Order: sequence, then structure tokens, then C-alpha cells
Amino acid sequence: MRFRAQRWFAPLALALAVHGTALTAAIPAFAQATRAPAQGQQDLIQRGRALFDDQQYEESIQSLSAALVRPNNSKPQKLEIYRLLALNYITLSRKDEAESAVRGLLSLQPDYALPASESPRFRDFLATVKQKWEAEGRPGLVTETAALPLPVTMTHNSPAQADRRVQLDLTATLTDPQHRVVSVKLFYRHGSSGKFDDVEGELDGEHVRAAIPPEAVQPTIVEYYLQGFDKGGLPIVSRGDAEAPLRVAVPEPSKAWILPVAITGGVLVAAAGIIGGILLFGKSSSAPPTKVGPPAQPSTSTVTINIGD
Repeated sequence: MRFRAQRWFAPLALALAVHGTALTAAIPAFAQATRAPAQGQQDLIQRGRALFDDQQYEESIQSLSAALVRPNNSKPQKLEIYRLLALNYITLSRKDEAESAVRGLLSLQPDYALPASESPRFRDFLATVKQKWEAEGRPGLVTETAALPLPVTMTHNSPAQADRRVQLDLTATLTDPQHRVVSVKLFYRHGSSGKFDDVEGELDGEHVRAAIPPEAVQPTIVEYYLQGFDKGGLPIVSRGDAEAPLRVAVPEPSKAWILPVAITGGVLVAAAGIIGGILLFGKSSSAPPTKVGPPAQPSTSTVTINIGD
């Protein structure tokens, strides 16, 4: 019987192509997960300003919050972050967060005032908060002799992979000596673009628990970050942020004969071995028969590789 290797090669090549495509789509996501953020604080502030001008207030807050929790902000940068946060919060009628942002401004520069060209709505709000802040004795005023608050840190191990449409449970641990964190939020999205949705996390002492809902856990990737907020609603600690989120791979459902390999290079090695074996087998099986007799009737062999879930 003559074995035709071509019957094997076509479906096998198709299966390898499908599998290779899935791996190729996943690899850039893993590369991004290990890549250091390219944007500095100034870029985040500029993005926050541009998003505010475009009336994308939630997205602006997310970018500015990312800038606020990063270290080494200069005084002018902090002033601009607090100013833009205050404008966003006032626009969204989130008065508590807006007041906290204005207090952040005043603690750095007590005589801060918005320009006359700014909206009266913003200027009036700042003036009201300033009057209240001064009546309270200027709490939080930053001076050379003022004691700085103790740093807050958050420890969290991000899972490497998640199952499709299965709730992704997350945990984190806070180091917060002065108990400044009063709430934690989980921000998440499917894919790597667009606005993050958010859900309130559970804070039990130093332990944090939160979960990404199953409808957001879809191939090929889900992005998220965790932020801790003070009593005024401003972020003071973060694990990941809107510009450098944590990423979890969500594999596609099986759609081909999947070879048991760990990396793309393994696909090529395994494919070469299989195809080489097929061609060798096909060549040896086509040798002439040892007995002389009537011509053999043509025969066919069918090899089926199912493509599907």
C-alpha cells in the first residue's frame, strides 16, 4: 500500500497554523506585562489634562491617580495633579473627593488661587474649601518641620493565567502603620484599551479581597489594578495603575489539535519531528513488494484530524 504523506500534511499544517496563531496573539501580552512603563509622571499629567479637555472625566481621574501614587513628583507636578483632580471631581459633583483634592493643593501652596479666566463654579468651590481649611487651622500644611506620613505599601501576586468566564479572585496585603487606607477598589477591563470598570474591594485590617466578574474574564487578556484610598477619597497606594496595569492571560478555547509545548519554539521542533516522521514513513512504505504477482489494486488511507472545540 502506498502511503501518501500529502494527506497528513495539509490538515496537520492547518492545525499548527491555528495553534501558532493563538500563541502569537498571547506572546505580545506577556511581553507587555514585563515591560517597564514608558511614560513618566509628566506624560500622565498631560494625558489627564487632555482627557479632561475631551470631557472623559473618569479616564482623566484614572490617569491622574496613577501619577499621584507614583513617587518623586515635584511640587509643580503635585499642584497640577491636585488641580486637575479637583476640576474633574467638581464636574462630576463628587464633592468629598473634590474637597480633598483642593486641600491637597492648599497644603502645598496655601495662597493658591485659580485664574480669573477659570469657571466661577470652580473658583467658588476652591474659595469655600479654602475658607473652611483655614478655619480648621490649616491641617496637613506641608512645612520643613512637618512630619511626613509613614509610607503605605501593597503586596499582591498577580496570577499568570485565568479560565475563561470564571470569576477571578484576587488578594492583597497592606502595610499601613497609620491606618490611612479606608477603602480599596479593583479596576479592571477586558483587553488592553478603553476605560476601566471598578468594584469595591473588601478591606479587613491589612487584608484585601476583590474579584473580577466572570463576564470580564475573556480571551486573550484581562487587565486590572488595585488602589487604596484615604478618608478623603484620594489614592495613596496602588498595585499597578491605569497606565501600567497588571495583566492576566485568558487562553482561547481549544480550536485545533494542540501540541503539548510550552513556548512557540516548541511548536516548530515538534512539528519538524512529526512531519519528518511522516515523510520517512511514507517513503519506506512505498518500497516495491518482495513477491512477484498481479498488480496490486490502488488503495486509499484516510487520516482525520478534527478541527473544533
